[in-house]
Amino acid sequence: MTVQLELPIATIRQPENPGSNLTIQERFEAFNELNPWILRHLENLTADCMERGLTRIGIGMLFEVLRWQYGIATRGEPWKLNNDFRSRYARCLIAMHPEWSNLFETRKIHTA
Repeated sequence: MTVQLELPIATIRQPENPGSNLTIQERFEAFNELNPWILRHLENLTADCMERGLTRIGIGMLFEVLRWQYGIATRGEPWKLNNDFRSRYARCLIAMHPEWSNLFETRKIHTA
């Protein structure tokens, strides 16, 4: 059985002034504030993986599933989910659900 999450059919909002002088963390925070539903859906995908008995998952896989699901739920909508934000989303999921800390492999962040 294929699980299809219900996605809001909404425009992916980008910060007005992303600015090259902002750190990745600052850009992520601005993006996440405009698109909180993305984190909720990554959380739902992770919970689904847990229910299916997976013990290790990659945030990259979740990104691609979300991109695919959003792509089939919209028409002509540009999908822009910056890969630079992957580690930030994984860390948010772990902060929200400490019991998921073994699901994701995280490394030291070398850039801010």
